Amino acid sequence: MPKQKTHSGAKKRFRVTRTGKVIHQRMNLNHILEKKTARRKRRLSTTGTLTGGDARQIRRLLNKS
Repeated sequence: MPKQKTHSGAKKRFRVTRTGKVIHQRMNLNHILEKKTARRKRRLSTTGTLTGGDARQIRRLLNKS
């Protein structure tokens, strides 16, 4: 059986930690930044964690079970 390919879009957007958590960047920090407060931009610069079915689906796309 052929090898499974990693989903190209998923590998650019998510990463899996050693403990199996799925890490992602938050949205809304690419443009139109002047009207956003410094507090909001600081909060958006942190990473988030996926849980439940979302994490399970991304792990499947990345071939990390």
